[in-house]
Amino acid sequence: MATDPSPHSPDIQALFQRIDRIESRHQIAELVGDYARACDEHDIDTLAAIFTEDGVIDSPSNMLAAKGRKGIRDTFLPRYKVRGPSYHWTHDHKVVFDDTDADHASGLVQGHAETCPNGTVSLAAMRYVDDYRRIDGRWLFARRTLTFLYYVPVTEYATVLATPLRLAVGGLRLPGDYPESLASWQKVLATPCGP
Repeated sequence: MATDPSPHSPDIQALFQRIDRIESRHQIAELVGDYARACDEHDIDTLAAIFTEDGVIDSPSNMLAAKGRKGIRDTFLPRYKVRGPSYHWTHDHKVVFDDTDADHASGLVQGHAETCPNGTVSLAAMRYVDDYRRIDGRWLFARRTLTFLYYVPVTEYATVLATPLRLAVGGLRLPGDYPESLASWQKVLATPCGP
């Protein structure tokens, strides 16, 4: 039995969707890399341009809270002036496509950063919870929520995981954003061991 060769057949449409998602996954990976490079190069023009016009970047600890390209520029400019050299790199990256909207996806990106705010060499381990939108054929960040496992001066790295207060922010010590907030973490801690 011959299959329908028309471009509207379900098999061809499924193939087109798979190809689109492969290409989109690659473009989204480049978007994530562009963010890291923009941070390290203090390229505020690129940083603002890789968000949608109404894009948001935020964090549970309120270390970041900006909306729109202008808001992102205004938030990052003073940070770039005091951050000094930095090196951001990403590790695992999960992308989930929206089955109801081909121009929408979400993601989770794990990464590390070496920074030097106000001359203090610091290390960070973080996760980005992302919302991506494709506008005029280009994938952009619609929202990027930055969560920290830790962000501390390098002199505190050896002991940082032994305390819940893993964020050093403006002279304050705050709890890490995760893993304690994760449902899976809480479930394991609440489950009795043994018979």
